[in-house]
Amino acid sequence: MNGTPVGDAVELRVHGVSGVTAERILDHPVVTRVAGDAHAGFFRPRPGSGDAGGATPGVVVEAYRWGYLTAGAAVRTASMLLLLPFMLGNLAIWLRPPGRDRWQLLGVLCRLLAGTLTVTFVLAAVGVTLDLVGWQCVPYPGCRASRPYLAWLHAVPSGPRLALLSVVPLLALRVVWWIGVRSARAFEGFGSSSAQPPATDPGDRLGDAGFWDDERTIGWLRQIHVALGAATLDVSLVAGTSRGATPGHLVQLGAAVGLLVCCVVLLCLPAPASAARTRQFLRALWGATVAVSVLCLGSAALTGSKPSGSGKLPGYEGAAAGVVATQGVLLVLLAVVTYTRHRARSDDRPFLRGLGTPIMAAAAVSVGAAFTATLVYRTADALDHGHIPDPIRPDPSSLGPLEPPVAYWWAALAGLAALLIGAVATSATLLLSRRRRRRLAERIVERDYPTVTAESAHRLCQVRETIARSRVTEELGPVLIAFLVIASLGLATVALDVIGIGPTQLAARLSGQGGVLAVLAAYVTDAGVWVISLLVICLAILGFRSYRSPQTRRVVAILWDLGTFWPRTVHPFAPPCYAARSVPELAKRVTGLAAHGPVVLSGHSHGSVLAAATILQLPPSVLSRVSLLTYGSPLRRTYARLYPAYLGPQALCGLGDRIGWRWRNLWRDTDPVGGPIFPSAVGAASPCAAAEAAEVDIRLRDPRSLTVDPLDTVPPPVERHWPYHTQAAYQLAVRKLTDSSR
Repeated sequence: MNGTPVGDAVELRVHGVSGVTAERILDHPVVTRVAGDAHAGFFRPRPGSGDAGGATPGVVVEAYRWGYLTAGAAVRTASMLLLLPFMLGNLAIWLRPPGRDRWQLLGVLCRLLAGTLTVTFVLAAVGVTLDLVGWQCVPYPGCRASRPYLAWLHAVPSGPRLALLSVVPLLALRVVWWIGVRSARAFEGFGSSSAQPPATDPGDRLGDAGFWDDERTIGWLRQIHVALGAATLDVSLVAGTSRGATPGHLVQLGAAVGLLVCCVVLLCLPAPASAARTRQFLRALWGATVAVSVLCLGSAALTGSKPSGSGKLPGYEGAAAGVVATQGVLLVLLAVVTYTRHRARSDDRPFLRGLGTPIMAAAAVSVGAAFTATLVYRTADALDHGHIPDPIRPDPSSLGPLEPPVAYWWAALAGLAALLIGAVATSATLLLSRRRRRRLAERIVERDYPTVTAESAHRLCQVRETIARSRVTEELGPVLIAFLVIASLGLATVALDVIGIGPTQLAARLSGQGGVLAVLAAYVTDAGVWVISLLVICLAILGFRSYRSPQTRRVVAILWDLGTFWPRTVHPFAPPCYAARSVPELAKRVTGLAAHGPVVLSGHSHGSVLAAATILQLPPSVLSRVSLLTYGSPLRRTYARLYPAYLGPQALCGLGDRIGWRWRNLWRDTDPVGGPIFPSAVGAASPCAAAEAAEVDIRLRDPRSLTVDPLDTVPPPVERHWPYHTQAAYQLAVRKLTDSSR
């Protein structure tokens, strides 16, 4: 098999995030691909060119390079920045507390919240095209002056004009759908490799057959979200072109609202188990979507002129406020449900007090609001020739109102407050924890370097500071809790959104029309608009640079490596799950190699998570010849805390039992990412009943010495997160694991 004689052991290395090359994984300049393709492949040193770096005698070293699944295509990496709110929304469900999701309540709430993100996206497009351009700008000569691309629209009656501009939101919806489908093509054809029968409720455990196969769910949700976005546009169009409560208008409005309600109900239901039944539902939904959209567009196109008036597009203000209110209610329900489930379990203390799901959901809502407000405000700013109007400082009458919805003013103000309070909370947390982290680092260096010469004192201080800084990850919990509190406080503005009172209007009512407080509120709100706009523009610049620069593309891909590891079970427009290919592909390769000899699955950093997921998907017949080596691993330090329902302590114990505890984990105190897997290795109570758990973790002293070796010119470096394979403990672990698997 690809040059591997029967009986030879294979060390299969899996890299971490940031899309490193096969040459770096193997620590060898000349490599050749032995399996896979350009997106993800298996590599070995070219025959006759020597062994891989850190190779153990008698063990063939092979590398699995999967990083190009997220960092390989420039268009895919740049376009994924547009999908950031959807990615965060999809990630929220995976941070849920342990235990079964009774009545699928968390799943329903997360899917409904994901639906509001799609509605927010469509409403942003509606706000730019139908509201700002078609309703507020075109009727006013000052706004369309020197803009021939808008002037011709003035000759078009308002109904056909809005119908024509409705094509833009439909195209935007089509673009995000296309990005998700196109970027998933590299993952097609990789189903579950497990020999177990498909689970009736896949998604509860990483070892379930079909866990990584999300195509059926995505196909179901994609059509629902497309229909949801189209229904949102239909309702906006009907509201903007209606001439009163005529029978025709009521029929259109009823059809559009009915389609919207139907989509909401379908989001509360799981995808049908039968593929044929799924196709029937999707055909019916697609037909209803096309029929309602054609009805609304056709009716608008046949409607004559209707005065635009002096306000916003009818119904648009209420729609924007209604979405914000719905998101607020869903966030409160998520927080209550997750915290209640956390309180019901007294056997563990999950990170973030079990509030990971609402925190990530709040992040998705916040980023979506920032994107939406930036798009609407920057468009309004361009259309009104630089003016930033509000009720205290209106535009000249010749320019028109050009007023974005009140909800976006509150979003801008909340964004500014979140940044300021978040920065203060982060600084305070780091300062307050600094002494504790330094005391811990002091104990570690005293144990590792009991005798220190005067020449090594400065070097010792550097090591102590490195260890103290590596503990910052554990201190970020309060900052994330503070973010959730800030997002919750923003719910107090929901009532003001619904009745149409913005920050400046509220300040004017409190201090008198035109008072100093009102003007100050106007300028503070303007500052919030610009701050969130700058953040979004920076993301756009980052996306552009990732398109042109491979180095920047790898940096951007780090975020996507962490955020797209889990299947898409909530939002279909999220970037595709690369593990849907890498885990089944690894399982297939390991199964084939294990038929010829022992296999050590060696995972660095995030690669250790892929390796663990792979072992959970292996058929039982090959487990006796497979062992696991992890190093710089965030399995316990990060994943067990953030994802306790899937990679918690009990799941890690089950992983060790599955491979007969042929598992070694190398870690350093200076590593800011990796750490021990089982607390018993560092003197705490072990969650596992098996005594072998205490033998898994192997701590490496870093640096190996404070003094300069007689044969060297500089002291040993502080290696932190990389490399591990250059130390003798690595080769010793590989040797023991291969011997125990023969």
